Amino acid sequence: MPAPNTVSGVLAALFAFLSWGLLPVYWKALARVSPLEILSHRLVWSLVAAGMALALLGRLGEAWRVLGRRRDVLLMASCGLLLGVNWYLYIDAVNTGHVVEASLGYFINPLVSMVLGALFFRERLNRLQAAAVVLAVIGVGISVAAHGRLPWIALALASTFGVYGLLRKLMRVESLPGLFFETLVLGVPAGLYLGGLYADGTGAFGHLGGLTDALLVGAGVVTAAPLLAFAFAARRLRLTTVGILQYVAPSCMFLLGVFVYGEPFDPGRAATFGCIWAGVAIYTADAVMTLRRIPGQGR
Repeated sequence: MPAPNTVSGVLAALFAFLSWGLLPVYWKALARVSPLEILSHRLVWSLVAAGMALALLGRLGEAWRVLGRRRDVLLMASCGLLLGVNWYLYIDAVNTGHVVEASLGYFINPLVSMVLGALFFRERLNRLQAAAVVLAVIGVGISVAAHGRLPWIALALASTFGVYGLLRKLMRVESLPGLFFETLVLGVPAGLYLGGLYADGTGAFGHLGGLTDALLVGAGVVTAAPLLAFAFAARRLRLTTVGILQYVAPSCMFLLGVFVYGEPFDPGRAATFGCIWAGVAIYTADAVMTLRRIPGQGR
């Protein structure tokens, strides 16, 4: 096992979280393409990238052995569907001017995962964890009162990714083979859909210039590369370090939304984010204290 908190681990984690945090820039560059077509390219090229990585690493045999486990196959199929919904919502949110709300979803996500753990694995919430969840609920309530609607994009992103993480926990499949089969679930119909668009001459690929084509193909790389970097970092960092660094991604998204794309940040949103950030701070502090109390943990 590599030594915890190595420089290479921190750099890999920062690369992963910064890549995820800066993805809105990538999707904004494809604003002329419909979210469904972008999603389809992301699925197809992610499938290609994951397959090539498995081949280069000599892990194709490991991947195919997974197919002999029916339970894992069903879980991967469910994960693939959840991932497709999450990716579509995220791309659509970015390209319709809701980057700030999307960032809220990824700030909430760890708290959603904590609640799911309590519901499905009977993991008891201590007082600090319960307080973090209550603050998140208050934040959502403030958003409803201030804007007259649920922040459904944030809640949908947090819940779909939270349930994805829950199912991933039940699987005995490593991240790379898992990504391959998860993208395979929707990658095949996505490929057929893109083929139909190309045949009709109505698709973006080949019609909006070389830069757009390169960005669509590159969607697979910008999906797979951060995942591989994260897997590399997770083996070299303490869990507390990973937990703190994970907020780099939604922080980048939030800053992009407010300061680059000029999305509104009114008092209602400020109060909502204030509650969520307070909840996240309590959640992180509790995680740090818990791991420090357990011998051999925190790495």
